[in-house]
Amino acid sequence: MLCPKYKEFLKWVVYQVYPRSFYDSNGDGIGDLKGVTEKLDHLKDLGVNAIWLCPCYKSPNDDNGYDISDYMDIMDEFGTMADIETLIAELHRRDMKLIMDLVPNHTSTAHKWFQESRKGKDNPYSDFYYWYDEKPNEWKSVFRGSAWEFDPVRGQYYLHSFAVSQADLNWENPAVRKAMQDVVDFWIGKGVDGFRIDVIDRISKDIEHGRNSFGPRLHEFIRELIGRENVNALFTVGESSVNDIDEMIRHCASERNELSTLFLFDHMECGRSDKFTPKKDSLKSLRDILVYWQMESGKHDLLHTLFSDNHDQPPLISRIADDRKLRYESATDMAAMMYLLKGIPFIYQGQEIGMTAAHYDSISFFNDVESVNTYREFCEIMPEEEALAKINFGSRDNARHPMAWDSSKNGGFTTGEPWIALHSRWQEINLERDLAGEHSVYRFYQALLKLRRSEEAFITGELQIISSPEDPYFIFTRSESGKQWVVVCNFETKQEISLPFACEAPVLSNLDRTEINGTYSPYECAAALVKDAC
Repeated sequence: MLCPKYKEFLKWVVYQVYPRSFYDSNGDGIGDLKGVTEKLDHLKDLGVNAIWLCPCYKSPNDDNGYDISDYMDIMDEFGTMADIETLIAELHRRDMKLIMDLVPNHTSTAHKWFQESRKGKDNPYSDFYYWYDEKPNEWKSVFRGSAWEFDPVRGQYYLHSFAVSQADLNWENPAVRKAMQDVVDFWIGKGVDGFRIDVIDRISKDIEHGRNSFGPRLHEFIRELIGRENVNALFTVGESSVNDIDEMIRHCASERNELSTLFLFDHMECGRSDKFTPKKDSLKSLRDILVYWQMESGKHDLLHTLFSDNHDQPPLISRIADDRKLRYESATDMAAMMYLLKGIPFIYQGQEIGMTAAHYDSISFFNDVESVNTYREFCEIMPEEEALAKINFGSRDNARHPMAWDSSKNGGFTTGEPWIALHSRWQEINLERDLAGEHSVYRFYQALLKLRRSEEAFITGELQIISSPEDPYFIFTRSESGKQWVVVCNFETKQEISLPFACEAPVLSNLDRTEINGTYSPYECAAALVKDAC
């Protein structure tokens, strides 16, 4: 049985805000904290009761805020400490929560800790990072090239799992662990309600045996960071490459005093053979992975996350559904298929209007350090046109274009010059136009989240899969306290669907169904109350 605090977390609906691209309040072309505060009513009206705020700490922005130079200060472009204090107060006034993005694996090389550490071996910060006279191995950075960089000031190599300017912290040093505890406690003091923890599996390494993640002291370090009484009562979700149930249990079982839950990324591989190479796929692949994890997490009373998009991933709709002619149907069908299952919904900004992947004809439109570095490497082994096609498909910038609020200049995001190009389809896909349509992705999300919020069956109810693995559709029920709901989500072909039990008329439908049985169009979905459920 889920522990009581986990049951409370199941009531959360989290909206991920990428502040640089959400809303610009002062016309400098960069989204900011005041912009987030201005749009809280939009999120409240949608049905959201928590936001996950991507990093807003002081940063040189080599990796858009994930290279932090001061964990206890705010990036100048985003505002001030007073601005985030106001944001927290306004969230809480609306009975909404704030999840901060914690980045414990690495800092910017501009951070005071690194600047002191590079001075030599005889200062308090000397062992805050990994230093070697020679490269101890041939590890590669996630962003291409060697993970080891020679620093001429110290005369040694330091480890950077990501960009050259993101030096990995040495968690074997107790002073590092205490410093990160202080960061967590600082933000708890500001009133935050939880933390999303970036690449948490990398904080423990075994360099001698070639393990750059899931090191021997990982769980010890996690407990030391968030197992403390003042932290463990909060919501914590880890970003990790966990892909088996045993490891998830070790991270998230309530008695272990570690994370509340994890983001699991198996389904992010749907529609691609690697990050930059597409493969033909459908919603069936997504369904099969969702069912597996629903069953496994349910067996072990684990808290599950429900998400399809985030700041690192191109929209899933563009890989496994129809993001053109049937964009509305695809976006809403995927929403019902995902967010009426058991777990905590995470909605990425733009999902609520059916945002898709973008497309550009030049690398000059891209900002992401990973994309630019990868493009250069691709151009050495393939034609530029092919390299650009791969970047268009896989770039993290797909998720980072400014939010399109309306059809005015710059999509209503800013009165200035946007820091990155607007989405290539922003005039077609924006909130104003969506709301003006006969069918609206935003209105469907509102209705779905209202249903989820008002019916306990969709929060803690039992899940039963009705469809078979071979079916070209997904049917499941959620049951609680004598009420049973059925959800039908069709895939890409027209199908005749007849349920083995009687139902009321659908209360949720993306194509205005009046009967739960009958012919379903591609990507059509509906949810209805089962009659006489036991």
